[in-house]
Amino acid sequence: MSTLDRCDSVDRDVAVDIAVDVIVPVFNEATVLARSIEQIVNYLSCNFPYTFKITIADNGSNDDTWAIAQDLAKRFPAVRARHFDRKGRGYALRASWTMSSARVVAYMDVDLSTDLRAFTPLIAALLTGHSDVAIGTRLNRHSHVSRGLRREIISRTYNFLLHRILHVGFTDAQCGFKALTRLAARELLPLIEDNEWFFDTELLVLAERAGLRIYEIPVNWIDDPDSRVEIAKTAASDLRGIMRVHSKLSFKAIRLDGIAERSGRLSDVEDRK
Repeated sequence: MSTLDRCDSVDRDVAVDIAVDVIVPVFNEATVLARSIEQIVNYLSCNFPYTFKITIADNGSNDDTWAIAQDLAKRFPAVRARHFDRKGRGYALRASWTMSSARVVAYMDVDLSTDLRAFTPLIAALLTGHSDVAIGTRLNRHSHVSRGLRREIISRTYNFLLHRILHVGFTDAQCGFKALTRLAARELLPLIEDNEWFFDTELLVLAERAGLRIYEIPVNWIDDPDSRVEIAKTAASDLRGIMRVHSKLSFKAIRLDGIAERSGRLSDVEDRK
């Protein structure tokens, strides 16, 4: 019996007003995609109190990922599939979030390393007006994390550099479990240059510098041994990204004035509709 058979509410997202659009960016994930999407659909349908849509964002896969994504979209009303010829997780998120009409746009990694029980409080912080951006953090004392020593050292070193060079206040830039209001996305996405893995960090740095409210929730997280991340290449790209953003912020080459005020004003207007 499929896990979906245990819940009879998988199609309740058909409402016109979708609260949350959950993007799942994928590249050559044919072996895990169907199982992961079924798990997300079942969990949200049975446990999530808001309307939702799940968007599979295929960024340039060359295996059976796209065919599987199309099949999932046909099987489940809550799922849709989008294919982008251009590779890049950041690009897939930017394009998908830009096209979304949901009140909140989110994403999670297809490996589901983050425990889904953290998703409701993550989204509630945005839909209640508490925050503009919400992120999962693996570096809180209440988080429970299982990963190898090498990845632990790399992650903590990266976040240390962010604090020393960019003086950020958030604790975990790279956890693949994030959400923001559509209004915040409208302001921030045009300012982000990176289309790869540094996209997350650039989003958070600009959000914080713009004065947007960032909410962090501790998560339970288990490392995926089959991760597609090329650690050395990604680390070098991230370091270049840190220095680029630092330089632009230092020379005031990024205009962040008024973003928080406009987001708040637009949010008030949307809430009254």
